[in-house]
Amino acid sequence: MNARTKRDALTRYSEFRPSQFDTAGLGCPEQQDWCVVPCGRNRDSDCLTESNFHVALTRLEAAGDTADVDVKRFGHWACGWFEIILVCPDSPAYLEALAIVDGLEQYPVLDENDFSDRKHEAAQETWTHCYSTAQRIEYMRDHAEQFEFRSFANMLGCARGRYFTGAVSELLG
Repeated sequence: MNARTKRDALTRYSEFRPSQFDTAGLGCPEQQDWCVVPCGRNRDSDCLTESNFHVALTRLEAAGDTADVDVKRFGHWACGWFEIILVCPDSPAYLEALAIVDGLEQYPVLDENDFSDRKHEAAQETWTHCYSTAQRIEYMRDHAEQFEFRSFANMLGCARGRYFTGAVSELLG
């Protein structure tokens, strides 16, 4: 990326609009020239969005002075709420934000391990709280190839929702 393209990679908060129906730069008068990192999240965020948000925030805060990084949370008419990460221009955090943008242009996942952990946690949560015991047993029968139990107790634990040992991508869709 050349210098001009890098400068354009991050939107200034004064130009940021959550949707086409929102006012640009609403609120935050003291940070209108700060830049928006393209890893926001909202009430309905999926595992990838949550992972990238948290990994980006961790990387930005580790890049230098935490005063150069600010998470802003807003209520929103469409999605309930959303959060964005702002970075002070020309700071070490800004340079890290540019590196994050470069990385996302190459591959949409900032940290495979974090993303995988979040998917497994979501699958466990879904398995435990969204399926009844009867539904879990039916799922295990219908998708027997996903499961490998080492003991009857292991199979019972899975059926009772204590843990999920099947294919995460199949369960979460």
